[in-house]
Amino acid sequence: MILVTGTIRLPADGVTRALPAMAAMVAASRAEPGCLAYAYAQDLFDPTLIHVVERWRDRAALAAHFATPHLQAWRAQFAALGITERKLDVVEGEPEPT
Repeated sequence: MILVTGTIRLPADGVTRALPAMAAMVAASRAEPGCLAYAYAQDLFDPTLIHVVERWRDRAALAAHFATPHLQAWRAQFAALGITERKLDVVEGEPEPT
């Protein structure tokens, strides 16, 4: 299993504007083969900070995710949405139990 965790930062007025794009990204990612979990969550103490948590079956599934049109479309919106910071960590763990 591959675990991806991280954050993105939006301007104070950007979260509301970004919600449709984030919802589309989450829905499309969750539908991908090999996606075990995909979520964005707004920080309770810093509303401009969005936490990202993803779980993928394996590296091949994550690599396929990186090549999807919905990921490219999401990244293309970063400047317009005011995303100024993006940090992701990728950790390889034990396989998901079957």
